[in-house]
This record gives sequence, structure tokens and C-alpha cells, in this order.
Amino acid sequence: MAARAIGRATVRAVSKKTLTPQRAPLVLTQSAVKKLKSLMSEKPDMAGVKIGVKTRGCNGLTYTLEYAQEKGKFDEEVVQDGVKVYIDSKAQLTLLGTEMDYVESKLAAEFVFNNPNIKGTCGCGESFNV
Repeated sequence: MAARAIGRATVRAVSKKTLTPQRAPLVLTQSAVKKLKSLMSEKPDMAGVKIGVKTRGCNGLTYTLEYAQEKGKFDEEVVQDGVKVYIDSKAQLTLLGTEMDYVESKLAAEFVFNNPNIKGTCGCGESFNV
């Protein structure tokens, strides 16, 4: 079965905020946990969500979010508050120390990656470079 994309993700370069080192390569905010639990309840046959990275956009890379039936051989697994997130091997180094948030506004509802590793982003925040 082909993987289905979950939705859009935005990237923010974090330069002034000091992130506390965590054991997990990715930390989820409570808002992100709540949204992921909601999404996973609609797909009980899926084991978790997989974060990958693709070459796309005006700045080079963009994150992808897809449902996953199982953990891949080289995927990093993050379990937080009962939510499983698998990080594709190609995305692991770009996500170290990153906080994944879910933000809703009048114009958008999206996952936001607050990432200290990013050197630059495009104007819309969809693509980045490290």
C-alpha cells in the first residue's frame, strides 16, 4: 500500500532560542501530540507517522509527513505520550534538536518544525537548507 501524505509542514530556522538537549532526536509539543493522536485515531491500521525529507522548493529541502504501517530498517523511532514518529534515515541529521509543533490560525493549520540546524528558508517557509 502506498504511503499517504498527511499534510503540509512549515520550517522555521531557530537562531535565538536555545533548545535544551533531549534524549530524543525530535521533541513534540503538546499541540503536535494532540493532533497526531487525532490523525492516528482515523487510521487504526497505521503504526505511526513517518517524517522524511525531499529535494524540493526554492531553498533545497522540504519535510514530508506520511502515515507508516511499520518502522523502516534504518528509521529512528520517537515515542512521546503514546505517539510514534519514525524519522527516515535521510532526515535524521536535519532534525536533531528540533521541536515539532502544530499551529492553527485563521489562514492555516500545519505542523511547524522549529529547527536550530537550518541555515536558510524560502519566503513561505516550506523549503530550507542546512
